[in-house]
Amino acid sequence: MYRVLFVCHGNICRSPMAEFLLKDYVKKLKKEDHFYIESAATSSEEIGNPVHSGTKRILNSLGIDCSLKVARKINMEDFHTFDYIIGMDHYNIANLKRFYNSEEKIYALLDFANQKRDIRDPWYTGDFKETYEDILMGIEAFLHFLGII
Repeated sequence: MYRVLFVCHGNICRSPMAEFLLKDYVKKLKKEDHFYIESAATSSEEIGNPVHSGTKRILNSLGIDCSLKVARKINMEDFHTFDYIIGMDHYNIANLKRFYNSEEKIYALLDFANQKRDIRDPWYTGDFKETYEDILMGIEAFLHFLGII
């Protein structure tokens, strides 16, 4: 079983988008029994809030329901639960490494696609389509890395 945690700053835009896109992808591959997937935040700012409307709009257009998701913050148990803790940008990665006092299990999503850049935060850019395209590229590369596709 692959246990995957996606992480961004607030857990309302990028990381839930990645969570639900990966869940949908592995379901379509009939591999959902091989995965446990969640998302979380490095900050407390959005805890308990639903997925951002821009992310929800993208996911809904793909037939993916994220209506029950609410933002949560990373915790120490996550480090023991998940095999892959995947951040969306270098700030998230730095916060994760500092929080867990480790580099083990911590990855940047676009590193799997050999893209040494961040997934830009649509909270600031307003460009949820660009974020979707980057996350999908990262997810497909991650699944190649795992040997799933």
